Amino acid sequence: MREILSIVFRLTVTCLLAGTVMGVAFIATNKAKKHNEHANEAKVTYSLLGYSAENPAPDTMALHEMYRYIVSENDIQSIGYLVPTGAHGDMNYIFVRIDLDGNLLEQIAVKADDTTVREEGDRNAAIVSALGPGKAISYAEKTIVATNNGTRVAYLVGGKFPGFKTFISVMLAVDPTFTLLGLEVMEHEEDPGLGGEIEQDYFKNQFEGKPFEILKRVGVVKEPLPEEYFKALEGDVVGAEREKMMEKYRGNDIYALTGATISTVAVSEGVRGTVKKFAYRIGVLDQVLTEQNIEVSF
Repeated sequence: MREILSIVFRLTVTCLLAGTVMGVAFIATNKAKKHNEHANEAKVTYSLLGYSAENPAPDTMALHEMYRYIVSENDIQSIGYLVPTGAHGDMNYIFVRIDLDGNLLEQIAVKADDTTVREEGDRNAAIVSALGPGKAISYAEKTIVATNNGTRVAYLVGGKFPGFKTFISVMLAVDPTFTLLGLEVMEHEEDPGLGGEIEQDYFKNQFEGKPFEILKRVGVVKEPLPEEYFKALEGDVVGAEREKMMEKYRGNDIYALTGATISTVAVSEGVRGTVKKFAYRIGVLDQVLTEQNIEVSF
């Protein structure tokens, strides 16, 4: 009996030690994973804005994160935006709640800092605490507003839409007139060599520089991609020559990927829909911020 108890004790201690090691490892790896995800997002963000290690962003540029939520109260829905106020290093947050007609319902201070808002669970808890009982929230999306010397220069907008197989996730950069500055495919499961080509420059860069009026009606054409255009899209020509070629095709629809028209249409419609919805939403939010004299960091 004593021997059995000894074995049970040793097994229990071993399990506890193993659980502790696994727990510590999970916390460490999860923290590293989140850090890497944030670092990758920042890298993509600056890349879409035209910056790199060789061409760093100016010190006057700042990135401001804004989070959109659906708020439910007694089966009535409204839209909420967690927006930053103040300058970097002294950042505060408020939750601006707007009804579906674009009218301000309330603005509430939220106790959170930069670290808190980046963790969805902590951010949600802070918002719920600020709103009080009776309201439920559902996270919708994050937008990054880029400013230079305090002036808005771009928006970084995420998009997710059905592809040929599963969902395609993208990040878009648009300027204040909603001209598309760049497109990056963040996740997809399209077939390699077919729909998987959506991540190639010769496809993504077809959206570059298209004004909002063109984006709103952009479609897909099943024609061979012109060789001169392909070279410009791939960066084989640069400077004024590339800009001349890009301008020549700027008003065109998107050339379909060979054997992957469905994937091409999915991205084209997804980008078009994402930009149109964002343009409407930011317009409503800005109108409320202006009418109510709500000062935000961007």
